[in-house]
Amino acid sequence: MIMILYWSLPMILFILGLFCFVSNRKHLLSMLLSLEFIVLMLFFMLFIYLNMLNYESYFSMMFLTFSVCEGALGLSILVSMIRTHGNDYFQSFSIM
Repeated sequence: MIMILYWSLPMILFILGLFCFVSNRKHLLSMLLSLEFIVLMLFFMLFIYLNMLNYESYFSMMFLTFSVCEGALGLSILVSMIRTHGNDYFQSFSIM
């Protein structure tokens, strides 16, 4: 019973993070925050899975390192877009 709770809570939060990512398409910062939430839930599920199988946590630390690098890259893109366009609205700049 407790294992169902361990797996259901991160899955529900992952689906909610995906829903927030799909529905919030106005600001770049809100999309980056929802992406970080999704990555955090993936890390939580990976950590539960590795602990359940009694594996080492080296892969989860590597995953966490790459997610931090991804967050820093997203923030640098956000700062660059705010400096060039003045805001973080998706309607104000064209991607193509």
